[in-house]
Amino acid sequence: MPSSFRMVAQTLHGLEEVLRVELLKLGARDLERHNRAVSFTGDLGFLYKANLCLRTAIRVLVPLDAFDARSPEEVYAALREIEWETFMDVQDTFLFKVTLNSTYFTHSQYVAQKAKDAVADRFREKKGVRPSVDTENPTLRIHLHINNEHCALSLDSSGGSLHQRGYRTETNAAPLNEVLAAGMVILSGWNKLSPLVDPFCGSGTILIEAAMLAANIPPGIYREKFAFEGWNDFDPDLWDTIRNSAIDKITGERPIILGGDIDRITVSKAKETLRNAKLDDGVTIRHCAFADLEAPDRKGMLILNPPYGERMNERGIAAASAEEDINALYKMIGDTLKHRWAGWTAWVLTSNLDAAKHIKLTPKPKIQLFNGALDCRFLRYELYEGSRRLSPLPTKNE
Repeated sequence: MPSSFRMVAQTLHGLEEVLRVELLKLGARDLERHNRAVSFTGDLGFLYKANLCLRTAIRVLVPLDAFDARSPEEVYAALREIEWETFMDVQDTFLFKVTLNSTYFTHSQYVAQKAKDAVADRFREKKGVRPSVDTENPTLRIHLHINNEHCALSLDSSGGSLHQRGYRTETNAAPLNEVLAAGMVILSGWNKLSPLVDPFCGSGTILIEAAMLAANIPPGIYREKFAFEGWNDFDPDLWDTIRNSAIDKITGERPIILGGDIDRITVSKAKETLRNAKLDDGVTIRHCAFADLEAPDRKGMLILNPPYGERMNERGIAAASAEEDINALYKMIGDTLKHRWAGWTAWVLTSNLDAAKHIKLTPKPKIQLFNGALDCRFLRYELYEGSRRLSPLPTKNE
């Protein structure tokens, strides 16, 4: 691999600028923003650093080749010419991930099969034997993206998605994506010193990502392995230097980070995850409803990811009743924000903009983000002290 080369860090929709700034601060050069990605130039050490330290990257790819093809056979021919033996040995394993946006190709699995055959046949020709495919833990993960007839071939340096930090315990719930959570904290403009509160904390992802950000803990520090550690040119001494340098920059910053949730089991799981991340001394989670959560004395930042209402029908709640329930929830959120959190800044992530109207505050800005497949908006509310002039918050008996 040359001393400097191009790389592509992939991210989630809406986090491209956050990722670009992260890369800039890390020392990347020649940055270019793309849809859900940022390309840049760096060296081998920076490749390691990007995987370890980027909070809003899903994976880091190293472009390998680009060519045009209009059939699986043409893809096979192009891939057969690549010197795969310089990237792996016969005892190594590999896996192709193919994505298509093309009228020339309709079956990604068939293209992946032809791509696999090209690598296998190349090795048979050059070495007499071929490496095997491993769908679980391959030595070499190869990405092939085809846009019309344009084919882009890349090596995946990350392995599993970088949102898989390594601190999470097993849970039946669907936790918020760690990359999305980190992006929300950064987008909020939190200064890492004032209190940060998540009153619908669920598995605690926002709280953990905020605590890691405040203490400058690298998000990849808990991972067992990155894909680049299996590459032929892996430099273990350089990796140790990069990793130790990042660890040395961890600080003792422990701002007030507070969470709350009404589900006792969820709170218990979240506390277990905090212990795994060694952050249980800096984050507090309470078993209570938002309306009962006591605000810290010092003003700060609220980040909420309340229910959107999608799963109420799954629990057997009738459609009309579900709509009433979710609207009432968002009204409670608005009342609580206005009367008990004046002087704070609140951000709310939701896909239910109709329900969000019941907050009865004007959000600005509205940032489009995706929580999985759900098209969401990240809504910012300034809770001015004057909000206390509104009517009193209803009591539980009213």
